[in-house]
Amino acid sequence: MKRLLWCGAALWAAALSLSPAALRAQEWPAKPIRLIVAFPVGSATDSIARVVGKEISAALGQSVVIDNRPGAGGAIAAEAVARSAPDGYTLLMGTNTQFAANVSLYKKLSYDPVKDFSPVVLLTTQPTVLLVRQDFPARTLADFVSHAKAAPKKLSAGYGSASTQVAIAKLRTLAGLDLIEVPYKGVPQAVIDVVGGTLDFTFADLGSGLQQAAGGKVRALAVTSGQRSPLAPDWPAAAETYPGIDIFGWHAIVAPAGTPPDVVRKFYEASIKALKRQEVAENLAGLGVTPAPMGPEELGRFIKEDIVRWAGLIKEAGIQPE
Repeated sequence: MKRLLWCGAALWAAALSLSPAALRAQEWPAKPIRLIVAFPVGSATDSIARVVGKEISAALGQSVVIDNRPGAGGAIAAEAVARSAPDGYTLLMGTNTQFAANVSLYKKLSYDPVKDFSPVVLLTTQPTVLLVRQDFPARTLADFVSHAKAAPKKLSAGYGSASTQVAIAKLRTLAGLDLIEVPYKGVPQAVIDVVGGTLDFTFADLGSGLQQAAGGKVRALAVTSGQRSPLAPDWPAAAETYPGIDIFGWHAIVAPAGTPPDVVRKFYEASIKALKRQEVAENLAGLGVTPAPMGPEELGRFIKEDIVRWAGLIKEAGIQPE
């Protein structure tokens, strides 16, 4: 009897020693999880969030609700998550835009991409692709540049993310072009205007390029990765014409700083489980992205390194911070 009483007392003491945060982490998730997406419905980031979020929901036994908050280069969504309670119920589907490029694109950010977040998982990577109107008088990147040089300040270029903005600026700098650059809240709107003929060209995520080109609505001239993408092997890499162009984006999930490590681990494990499913891999390939799973600690280091990489890209492209 004394032994039973001692064991019971020990268990009770252990339970009392757990902090409220630890207890909440053990119970998590006890309600739906909100995944804030920094770009509009139909964007690559949104599509990836929905594909992976569905499987994460099944693995955790709770709904993952997608909440789109586009604008300000993803800063609106990033700030919202940074200011949220670190309880694992509000996370961000982030990209290289919010966590690397914005540091050099803006003089002042309303959030710190390193200090304000707990990295959870890197999901995918992808290049962008140069898309022109279907009736554009050029079928190669070299022909495109020749046409653009013959018509200075005539061609309109749309961008809706850091990757697309830097791609336009990089091409402008390397080829010596004089363009009219038009900002959009997201890449899909720029693609729509290229399809409609009100915009001459844009750089879009590879998935959008594959879909629109297959429908004959636009023409793809080159991808921005250092080499051709296995998802579109017939499309040349821009580096084949202009060596040094190697621009790719990535998609990751992060939580507010201070989120319990057990919660981060559970969400990471559910995400990896989702990425391993054949159906998910096929859906992601259709979106033009490649799975690139990376854990919390490695992702944290990767973000710091990518901030430096994007600082170099932005400086080389001649973009001045706003």
